[in-house]
Order: sequence, then C-alpha cells, then structure tokens
Amino acid sequence: MRTPRRAAARPPYHGSAVRRGERPWRPAWPAWHRSGMTVAQRDEWRRPGPTPEQRRIDLWLGLAVTLLALVSLTLTRSAGAFLLGPPPSWPEQLLWTVAVTLPLIWRRRRPAATLLVVAVAFIAAQARSAPETQFSSWALFCALYTLGAWGQDHQLARRLRIGVIATMFAWLGIYYAVTIDHIPPDAFADAVGPVPPVLAAMVTGALVNVLVFGFAYFFGETAWVAARREHELRAQAEDLRRSQAESRERAVLGERVRIARELHDVVAHHVSVMGVQASACRRVFDRDPGKARTALAAIEQSARTAVDELRRMLGVLRTSAGADAEPPAAGGVERIGELVERARAAGLTATLGVYGSPVALPESVSQAAYRVTQEAVTNTLKHAGADLLDVRVRYLAREMEVDVTDDGRAGGTANALGLGLIGMRERVTAHDGDLEAGPRAGGGWRVRARFPLAASADPPVGTQREPSEGHQLAASAERSA
Repeated sequence: MRTPRRAAARPPYHGSAVRRGERPWRPAWPAWHRSGMTVAQRDEWRRPGPTPEQRRIDLWLGLAVTLLALVSLTLTRSAGAFLLGPPPSWPEQLLWTVAVTLPLIWRRRRPAATLLVVAVAFIAAQARSAPETQFSSWALFCALYTLGAWGQDHQLARRLRIGVIATMFAWLGIYYAVTIDHIPPDAFADAVGPVPPVLAAMVTGALVNVLVFGFAYFFGETAWVAARREHELRAQAEDLRRSQAESRERAVLGERVRIARELHDVVAHHVSVMGVQASACRRVFDRDPGKARTALAAIEQSARTAVDELRRMLGVLRTSAGADAEPPAAGGVERIGELVERARAAGLTATLGVYGSPVALPESVSQAAYRVTQEAVTNTLKHAGADLLDVRVRYLAREMEVDVTDDGRAGGTANALGLGLIGMRERVTAHDGDLEAGPRAGGGWRVRARFPLAASADPPVGTQREPSEGHQLAASAERSA
C-alpha cells in the first residue's frame, strides 16, 4: 500500500537529523602552519594506499552495507512508503540498491571512481523513485568522505568532491521544482506554524543535506590532514633516530682518535728513552760493561713496552676527518687524589681508598684509569646531585681496578646519548679491560673499571684488608698532597 502523504516533501537524500538543542561535535582543525609546510607542499603529498587488511575491511563493509540496504528495501516495500510516482519494478529496485552500495568495497583502492559511480547511481535511483534512501544516503556520505581522506591527488579530490556536492544540490532543486506541483491537497492538513509547509519541508531538506555533505567534506579533509601529520612525525622520528646513531658513531670515532693520539705520545716517550739509553750504552760500552748491560736492559724493556703500546694504537686508529681538537693534558693514577680534592671543594663528602700494593703501570693504562675516574667524578658533580663520593683504587694479583660510587640519582650520570659512557668503555676496551656502569641496588651510581696487569709487571704483594674510614682519609690526603 502506497502512502504518498508527506512523502513528496521528503528530500531525496539526507542523513540523521540533529535533535533540537544538540550541537554537532566539531573536532579541532589541525594547525598546518605549525609544521612549517606551505599549502602547495602539503597538497602534493600522496597518501600511501590501503594495506591488505584495510582492503579486507572494505570488502566486508561494502557487502554488509549492501545487505542492510536490501533489508531496508524489503521493509520499505512492505510498509508501502514510496515517493510520488509509480515505483520501478522489483528487479530494478534491486539493481539501483546494489549499484549505490556495493562499490564501497573499492572505496579506498579507487576512491574517485567509487564516488562517481555511487553519485551517478544515487541520482538515477532517485529519478526512478527507488524507495530505499537510508543506506543509499549513507553510502554516498561514505564515498564522499573516503575520497577526501584517501584521494591520491588532493587537489583533484577536492575539486571532484565540490563538483559532486554542487551536482547533488542542483538535483535537489530540480526534484523540488518537479514535485511541488504534484503534492496532494491534504498532504499538510495538520500543519501549524508561521512558515508555509512546503517551504518548511524544502528548507529542512536543504539544511539536512548541507549538514550531511558538510560533515562528509570536513571529516574527509581532517582525516587526510591527520594522515599527513602522522607521516611527517614518522619521518621526523626516523631522522632523529638516524641522527642519534650518527652522533654515537661520531663519538666513538672521535674518542678512538683521541685515544690513539695519547698512545702515540706514550710511544714517542719510550722511543726517546731508547735513544738516550742507546747513546749512553755506546759511550760506556768499552769502559764499563756493567752500565752498558743495564742500559741495554732498559732499552729492551722500553722496546717491549713501546711495541705493546703500538699494537693498541693500531687497534684503535680510525680514519676520521675533523678530529683536530687536541686531547687534554695526560694524567695517571697518581693524580686521582686531585680529583677527590676537587669533589670535596665542590661540597661533596669524598673519600679515596688505595688497596693492595701499588705496582708500576704502563703509562697508557695509568692514563686510561685516570680518565675513567675523571669522567665518573665529573658526571657525579654535574648530573647526579650526590652528597657522598667514594673512589677506590685496588691493585689485585692480576688486575688493577678503579671503583667510583655515589649516592646520587640512579641514571643521573648518563646524558641523553651516553657519550661519556661510550668514551669510558672505549678506553677500557683498548686495554682488554672490563667496564661496569649502572645504578646500585641500594641507590646511587657505580662505575668500575678493571685493567689486566701484564705478566712482566712487578707482582703486587697481595690484596690488603680494606682500611677504616680514618685510613681512607689519610690515604686521600697523602695521594692528593
């Protein structure tokens, strides 16, 4: 049974009405100017196509909307709610319903073609008085939104959407002009109000369509902008990751070059000593063979030490341009007491303990131990916020160890890139040593470096019992004097 009453005034397409007093939600428009991009640059960006998972979602979405539209068509025919004029045949109704909704399965793969097909089929269906309009209107909304969000050529997508919207409003005007003369006299028998009923119906339909198409255009544009911003943020994150990796690599190369220069200074010292000893040996060789043998032994020892230092130097040398900065003045374990005194002068309660019997260390090992201690103490002063600092130097049977602990913030001694830690580890590794750096279980931070002792070094007497606090302070004063 047909019920044309008020059906003539119903607009050919519309979305859900906004209730009185409700305000539609409006998301904030993204601030493009913050990205530093021009309008042309952002419009030239092309959004990547959908993933296989998104294509499968579109397939099921299109099939679901088509099925729901067919159910809506059946219910509409059962209720007899047709527009004015004879409805098309049942096969034709099925044809138009499927033609409007099924193209959604390609909505993200071919957004422009999908919108054109849906729009043309929608107008044709309305011109033929097809009864199903609810899900057909939703399909048109979805196609319009998708072109704005996923169109490859954003300028073309914008022009195409504007053209489709203008065509739809032109069709709405034609529809009103054609149907206004065919409205039954009793269509608005119970109408009350100051506005003529026909005009009220037309204005309502126009406003609803403005909201539907406006939201479809706006949300599509917003989705495209959000995707562009996400792409830009990912690119920035990748650039930052690459920059950090390059910074770490430059830090490693620079530190290795500085280590090589320090080793070169040590080797030059030994070669100079060998030259002096050789000259002295030549002069006393005939007069005093004993002194000559002593000089030759010294030359032999210096040569062995120089060879060891040369091997380490060749192991850390790297070709690096731009590493022209001179390293700071060299120091050894004998100057660790000065570091503790500086910490005390800065307000820390600092102690120094020396355990075991000190032995003669290779100069490069002594310098590396001093540099590691210097870096650890400096980081405690700058970053940890500590009150207590404890520095311990241990001479064990087969290794020499420096141990620096504080009670500051765990992790406070490491900067964002860990460049100080990289430098310490490179110095220790160059001497086949081992470095531990990290938070302590009871709070604070610990840096402990172990350097193996050469077999030819004078053996230590043995590990002594750790002195009391008074002995530590006495040792500190003696070492820093």
